This record gives sequence, C-alpha cells and structure tokens, in this order.
Amino acid sequence: MLDMDLEAFETLVVEELDKLPDAMFEGLDNVVFMVEDRHETEELLGIYEGVAITDRGQYGFGELPDRIVVYRETHLARHADLDQLRHEVHTTLVHEIAHFYGIDDDELHRLGWA
Repeated sequence: MLDMDLEAFETLVVEELDKLPDAMFEGLDNVVFMVEDRHETEELLGIYEGVAITDRGQYGFGELPDRIVVYRETHLARHADLDQLRHEVHTTLVHEIAHFYGIDDDELHRLGWA
C-alpha cells in the first residue's frame, strides 16, 4: 500500500488528466474532476455522477456540473508501486469519462478499457 497525502494524489490525478488525448475532452462540457478520500458506501476507484450525453434532453444554462470523482484511499490500498498507481488512475479517468459519453461497462470491457 502506498502512502500519499491528498495534495500529492490530486497532483498525480492532474498529471494523468494532462496525458489524456485532447479528443477525449472535446465534448466534455460542464464537468468537474474531484478527488475524495473514499466513497460513502462502496469501495470504488472512481465514479461519474451526472447524465450521459446520450441520455440528455435539453441541457442548458444553470445546470449544475456533472462530477467525476477519483477516490484516493481505494487507489492507494490496491497498489504498492507508483507506476501501477499512475496506470490505475489513468484507467479510472478514461473509464469515468467514457460514462459521460454514454459508454457502459459492458462496452468498456469489450474495448479493453475496464
């Protein structure tokens, strides 16, 4: 298990976001990325909270942003190596961004992203 404070983990998440291709962000609108220690009820690596663009009706001014949350403690508990941690954070970000675009878990598995 790695030991990393919240600030260092947030920096790692930002670094992994910066490595993602620009095309992944082209349609990403009104979404905030957050880091939290843990999910309240489940052992999750990350979660997309919002309505996928494939399921939206009218979406406009005044809407609260969707959220993509990466959970620090769950990631740290699963990895003892910094490179493995970076890879898992990268995969989690891709996974949750895919949910924003309406790609479900079955399709993510088929594509090899989950």
